[in-house]
Amino acid sequence: MVDDPLDVFFDSVSSRTHTSPRRLVRTVRAAYPIGVPALILKSSTDRYGAAAGYAFHLGTPDVNLRRITSWLITNAGAKQENLIKLIGLLWKRHGREDVALAALLLANLDHNHLGTNPWDELEKHISRKEPAEALLLSIEEILRAGKQMPDKDKIRSWCQGKAIYGHLALMVLHADSVRGGRSSEGLEADIQAVNVPPGDSLLGRIKARLVTP
Repeated sequence: MVDDPLDVFFDSVSSRTHTSPRRLVRTVRAAYPIGVPALILKSSTDRYGAAAGYAFHLGTPDVNLRRITSWLITNAGAKQENLIKLIGLLWKRHGREDVALAALLLANLDHNHLGTNPWDELEKHISRKEPAEALLLSIEEILRAGKQMPDKDKIRSWCQGKAIYGHLALMVLHADSVRGGRSSEGLEADIQAVNVPPGDSLLGRIKARLVTP
């Protein structure tokens, strides 16, 4: 029986690594390419990452990222505070895998225990300009994990804030509506006030759907 290379890597990592968010961020970067033959296409994935607004894109499959997430949470034990700090480091480094892993952590950490909120953490880390995919990844994972929608006051503050927060609000409301939610009701004026790129943009289409009866 051939050992799984990702499991072998996990077994080789010192338990001390889980006490340091900076050690963790280096460790997960080393884990991304393990057992991923598609990395022979690294030059094309790097170009994809640059075009999308990521620092890098290695092509790590979703199943591997979920295994890394599970390993991080299991080994963090009661000290999940380090994983909240890790999310900030991942988002700052901003590889495609980093953003996807941060989304999985945001969605699956025990925020009640930590005294945190996934939406507040997401808001804290996004920059002035973000790939739409990065925001959608986080939103979809948070909702898929059964976390509650942000309340109307939070969404209203996003709509009235910086452009990136307005775009976040549109995407959150759109994701909710796809699931049959009605969170946009009563927020029509706030949605209308959000500036979106001119022309037939994704955000423009989302905004139009949200305010159309």
